[in-house]
Amino acid sequence: MHIRRFDRDFSRRHFLKTVAAGAGGAGVLMPLWQALAETGEATRAYPEELLSIEAYTRGRIQPGDVITADNVELVKDLLEPVKYEQVKTMGRRLKVKASTTDLMRLSPWEYLEATLRNQGKARFDDKGNVVAPDGGPWIGGNPFPAAQSALELFASLTLNWGRHDGSFYAIFEQDLGPEGKVNYEYEAGWAELSPVARVSMEPKPYWPGHEDKLRYQSIVFLEPHSSRGTSFLNIWPYDHSTFPVLYGYVPEFKRVRQFPTDQRFEPLIPGSTLYLSDAWAAGDPLYTWGNYRIVGRGPALCALSDNWNADNDNWHHGTHGGPEGKTFWDTTVELVPEAIICEAEPVKFPRAPVSKKRVWFDARTGLPVAMVSYDRRGQAYRSFDAAFSLYEQGDKRFLDGKHPYWSWAHVHAFDLQTRSMTRLEQVRTASGHDTIANDPGMYDRYLTQSALSRLGS
Repeated sequence: MHIRRFDRDFSRRHFLKTVAAGAGGAGVLMPLWQALAETGEATRAYPEELLSIEAYTRGRIQPGDVITADNVELVKDLLEPVKYEQVKTMGRRLKVKASTTDLMRLSPWEYLEATLRNQGKARFDDKGNVVAPDGGPWIGGNPFPAAQSALELFASLTLNWGRHDGSFYAIFEQDLGPEGKVNYEYEAGWAELSPVARVSMEPKPYWPGHEDKLRYQSIVFLEPHSSRGTSFLNIWPYDHSTFPVLYGYVPEFKRVRQFPTDQRFEPLIPGSTLYLSDAWAAGDPLYTWGNYRIVGRGPALCALSDNWNADNDNWHHGTHGGPEGKTFWDTTVELVPEAIICEAEPVKFPRAPVSKKRVWFDARTGLPVAMVSYDRRGQAYRSFDAAFSLYEQGDKRFLDGKHPYWSWAHVHAFDLQTRSMTRLEQVRTASGHDTIANDPGMYDRYLTQSALSRLGS
């Protein structure tokens, strides 16, 4: 008979104790990032029952199984409440795989190398900005990999959403009503470029002359014809308390105009349930939200691997569930040994329709795996859950340079109160615009006011 030294109650008591104490460091048997730095895996930091879904469920769910309404109660504690309800009542299914143990498969290679190289060098300055030892902007990677607080987790996330120096995501979007029908369909492109904390693109770590900027970010809608050319450009100051400058191109007026930058809780296009504020669960400057706090810890089922559909030439995913079998992307999930659940409240948005948001972070990487926002009455309002992947499947690979590309694969943005769903997926190409990473030509093509005008025309 195999006698376990650490049972499920041992882990549960540990997580409850750390939350009650307000402690931030991750890991049960040893500090998580000590284990990751020494071995590249989290195995030594957790007991067996947190390292495999089979051990956690005592063999009742195994890799290769599918979670449905029939067996979701076995893993209810591993799912955020909205995803649980979607599986229980809306026909959502989750395919289960073995847990990914290799840290280097959970974020871009150069980003993780910089995280390990620069661990312990970051601090907050007198203004609350994340800075390097010399007081300059951050120099690359996750500044707080062994985060001790919710603020550190959100600061790391806000500094670099996609974890590449530059990204252009070709996007296919479908917006569905509560009856499960596709009401709107769009093709779009989303660009992100980091002028600081660069680890792949030259010059690094800073782009000279742009050190006072945190990010350039734009979105352009390419199809259908009625929305073609509509675009928005955010220019983020490095100051974490300052709103971005927001420009937009409206084809009807054939010009670029500046928009109020604090209106971040409104859909950009008809039918969408996605807001600027939702981006990467941290779409606003760090200190426009506040009261950051850790409210929970424990294992979770998250979509971190095997979500790139290499078998489709344009990476399209299958769908299922809902009234017409179209509401949810096909998704693969795995057991994450420790997720850190954090809350934050909007403090610089007096008319915000949300009272708080709750975000689940993978403790190993600080990656946001899910978000639920709450309305002013405190009721669950909207959810945002993403699936990620290393773009490598058998002998098929998509590279970001020397290494397989890592990124998000698809997103669900769900309005619980209207039962409307926005589904986005990252595709190979959208209307002639290709997904790319760390391309120095990205700034001129997508991230200037003249670029907006050119794309709009």
